[in-house]
Amino acid sequence: MKKVCILFFVAVLWLKPFAQNSLTSSNLPIVVINTGGVAIPDEPKIDGLMGIINNGPGQVNLVTDNFNEFYGQIAIERRGSSSGNFPQKSYGIETRGPDSSNYNASIFDWPSDNDWILYAPYTDKSLMRNVLSYQLGNELGRWAPRTQFCEVILNDTYIGVYVFMERIKASPGRVGIEAPAYTDTLNNQLTGGYIVKVDKTTAGGQIAWNSPYSAQAPGNGTIGFQLHDPDLDTIHPLQKAYIQDYITDWEVALKSSNFTDPSVGYKPYIDVGSFIDYFLITELSKNVDGYRISTYLHKKRFSEGGKLVAGPLWDFNIAWGNANYCQGNLTTGWEINFNSICGGGWQNPFWWNRMLEDPLFANEVDCRWTSLRAGVLSDASIIHYIDSVALILTAPAQRHYQKWPILGTYVWPNNYIGQTYQEEINYLKTWIQNRTAWMDANMFGSCNASVLENNIPSLQIYPNPSSDQIQVSGLLGEGKLHLTDLSGKVIQTIHFQNQTIQIDLTQLQNGIYFISIPQHGIYEKFIKN
Repeated sequence: MKKVCILFFVAVLWLKPFAQNSLTSSNLPIVVINTGGVAIPDEPKIDGLMGIINNGPGQVNLVTDNFNEFYGQIAIERRGSSSGNFPQKSYGIETRGPDSSNYNASIFDWPSDNDWILYAPYTDKSLMRNVLSYQLGNELGRWAPRTQFCEVILNDTYIGVYVFMERIKASPGRVGIEAPAYTDTLNNQLTGGYIVKVDKTTAGGQIAWNSPYSAQAPGNGTIGFQLHDPDLDTIHPLQKAYIQDYITDWEVALKSSNFTDPSVGYKPYIDVGSFIDYFLITELSKNVDGYRISTYLHKKRFSEGGKLVAGPLWDFNIAWGNANYCQGNLTTGWEINFNSICGGGWQNPFWWNRMLEDPLFANEVDCRWTSLRAGVLSDASIIHYIDSVALILTAPAQRHYQKWPILGTYVWPNNYIGQTYQEEINYLKTWIQNRTAWMDANMFGSCNASVLENNIPSLQIYPNPSSDQIQVSGLLGEGKLHLTDLSGKVIQTIHFQNQTIQIDLTQLQNGIYFISIPQHGIYEKFIKN
């Protein structure tokens, strides 16, 4: 026992920063990482220690404080494709136990896991474009990575403001699906949950299969699918065949002459509401990487609805007017038309333009946009969030730009070059206001009463799991929903008139429950923990 105590004491001394470190205190959590001076490679991960000081919102964190949020062993590597060339590096982290195996930990009260990311917002001088995007995704009722701004000390050197965040993963506490075990090759277990993506292969990605169709005209590039979870190296051949066939069948239906047919067209394959939300956030942010890079889809099991879901959102650091190429700087125009603007390289799939040829889908897009513009996507709501984050980052941003003196300097692919941090924030807000005004005037479709009456809701439950309260969004018109337990017993009936409602869970025992809307055949699971 004495030996263990001595080793722990030595480890803490090794991890604690020395006096020459420039950071002494912060209103943000302080993350301290030590690899014993070993340079962190792109791969494989190397061993290290990590401690996090977090005294809570509104409290000052001192580097001399105890590690009260997390302290333990980690494995760490550099991550990122084009961003890997920036001086400030992003890192992938696994929390590990004493035996060097992965060890689940709940950090910042998030669901327990072992895969984390320290994202470096180097090229985004607002520091918040990714955080803003994921926040909006969550407010729309879709899971997006949870984020926490922090300041980081690596091997006794201050390296700036970072975003500690969740990695996209098939997990009940993250994407909300469970990846199949290798032996799950029959019946319901075979039907989900899978995460696939359309992305570059420059960071070691492997194409699992190619679409039988080329990219959106005038592009003619290949649409390549990568397996994210399970990945190509661990998935069972029958599982790969299943998810490939399912997505191919969807694409075939989407390309067919009767693609709008509610029975044999594209809609039975997908969660339509998720594709609408993904489209709106990608277009609102004018993400030049949208649709063609870092685009995720996930497939639920048949028992959970079985459909293909768009998302999660990922990689918006050069969105929101931060790109000076392919018209990413403009607040006008649609990103779905990228292939008409920029040729070569990675191109947009045909899916989005094709679905918008369906008048009902286009009308549903307009209805959803109109509804969101009165709430979470209103200018006032977005600007308020940006201002609140900028206020928290005032002092940390000053230290960050002392470490990385790039204000007033072009960093690829900046469209705007502000002389101060506040100028960068002002540019972001102005760009967004101009973008929403253009989308208001040019939105696809037309929302009317018949659309609302005929549209079947696509519910989103967030957070899921939850210990105290859930938000149910995607409700249309007026109606009632039932909260039932695993046996089907109705626990509560709730009348709704709004698109989004809050449900208190504090009186429920921990377990699995369902939200159902019988008149629409809606049956969505959530977990009380």
